[in-house]
Amino acid sequence: MEQSRFRVAISLLRQLLKLHPRPFLIAVAGASVYAICTVASSFGLGYVVDEVIIPRYRSDFINKQTFFAASCIVIGIGLLRAVGVVIRRSYAGISHWSTSESLSTQLIRHIMGQPTAWHQRHMTGDLVARIGVDSDTAASVLGPLPFSTSVVLLVGLTSIWLVVIDIPLGLLAVTIIPLLFALNIGYQRRIDRHFDSAQQALGDLSEAVHESFDGVMVVKAFGAEHREHVRLGRISSKLKDARIRAVNARAIFEAFVDGTPSLVNVALIAYGAIRVRNGALTIGELSSFIYLFTLLVFPLRIIGYLLSEIPHSSSGYKRVREILDEPLEAQPEIIVLPRDSNIAVQVVDAAFSYVEAENPILSHVNFTVPIGSTVAVVGETGSGKSTLLKLIAGLVRSQHGSVHVTEGGSAIVFQEPFLFSGSLHFNITLGKSIQIPDVARALWASVSEEFVSELENGIDTIVGERGISLSGGQRQRIALARAIASGRQVLLLDDTTSALDPATEALVIERLASLSSTTTTIIVASRPTTVKIADHVLFVHQGKVHDLSTHEQLMGSSEAYANLMKSFEMDRSAS
Repeated sequence: MEQSRFRVAISLLRQLLKLHPRPFLIAVAGASVYAICTVASSFGLGYVVDEVIIPRYRSDFINKQTFFAASCIVIGIGLLRAVGVVIRRSYAGISHWSTSESLSTQLIRHIMGQPTAWHQRHMTGDLVARIGVDSDTAASVLGPLPFSTSVVLLVGLTSIWLVVIDIPLGLLAVTIIPLLFALNIGYQRRIDRHFDSAQQALGDLSEAVHESFDGVMVVKAFGAEHREHVRLGRISSKLKDARIRAVNARAIFEAFVDGTPSLVNVALIAYGAIRVRNGALTIGELSSFIYLFTLLVFPLRIIGYLLSEIPHSSSGYKRVREILDEPLEAQPEIIVLPRDSNIAVQVVDAAFSYVEAENPILSHVNFTVPIGSTVAVVGETGSGKSTLLKLIAGLVRSQHGSVHVTEGGSAIVFQEPFLFSGSLHFNITLGKSIQIPDVARALWASVSEEFVSELENGIDTIVGERGISLSGGQRQRIALARAIASGRQVLLLDDTTSALDPATEALVIERLASLSSTTTTIIVASRPTTVKIADHVLFVHQGKVHDLSTHEQLMGSSEAYANLMKSFEMDRSAS
């Protein structure tokens, strides 16, 4: 078990130090200077006591040369020791935060490289916790590590120097070192399981809080505040309990670490006084001895702190590696068609099913959409209309067959549009350098120019989180403007105009059709008026997609389509 922990610690440090070795080595060099100067300072103290202080009391005389030499020794050692401390602390911090940043960057790149299907299987709050809290936790061991490595040098030099000063007294002092190490190892054995459970509970809490805040409107609308409070309370209690157990273990450990050296120090002073009285030691040597032993105790505690950080960092790094070790899943492949092919979209024998679904959502899908046309996708609820658009957009992967899109690419607009909390301009351009006339053209085509012009700050208006300051229809139109401004040749509208009145919806479709002879619009439609003004209709029924037809042709050839359109008409008249 101890070998396993040792291997885990070595493996963790090796992986972390590979990222930024240079600042760590500089920190270790600074810590080594500190360790050497610490041992040397005890020599300086003994020299001052024996050569300056005691002669002053005995003869009421100070040798100026001796005083000057002692001052230079003390000040010089102190300055070198301070320089070592500054270098160690500065570069240990750089090593820690640089490594944390690198882990976060690796996670972000890996996560962003995964396809949409992967993101749908992972909770956003948990991913955020791994990028932030876990990355920082994983690198936290690098903070005390440089000092801890120098402690090995300090312990070695100190042990030798203590024995050199006085063999019996030195051997007594050195016995404390293995005792403190034993306390540290016992502490590590108890603490690592608490840190594992605490880190996992922290990730669970982050996930739950993110989900609860994200759905705050639903929680308040259904009066579920108390239930959410209880649910989050249960999760946070697990985190609290795990951390209390860790704190209790640390408190017991620190009590032993504080008490043991103090008791040994008392014994050393008592025994040292006897050695001085017998003439085996000078007062300066005993002062140097006690001073050095006292200085040794704190660095030994750093070893304990390092050992306590290793399981903590290991828990964080384990959660980081769980994501990084997941292989990058294959991105949906979209075959690019040349512009002169006169084909905007071509789907050949495509199929898709969710893992949990017994039957495929879509199977043996074949159709071709000519460039510049407007196509309405019609089908019952749950028939696979949205999935079809995601296939074309490359958001999900066809399990066989192929999807072809013109080289101008596609842009999809969802029924529930997502807006960032910045300005309208940013939400339309997403930070790209899109010319003002192109932005104005996108606003016009999405029938957004009027309401945007009425806003106090116009296109620079801040819309708030998820566009909360806009109505549903306004959010849909801004999302549509974003797709138009992207310059893509195929616009995929997943019931994007559902929040618009029929007249505005018809105007949007009319303007989209007039954008360009090469712009193709494929829109999921549930209004007969929208279906009738489309050039072609794709009817999705029982996982099959009928090839392009007109509304009139389908009304005469498909009873299922005719019944669906009648139900649409009845729903509209009833509303």
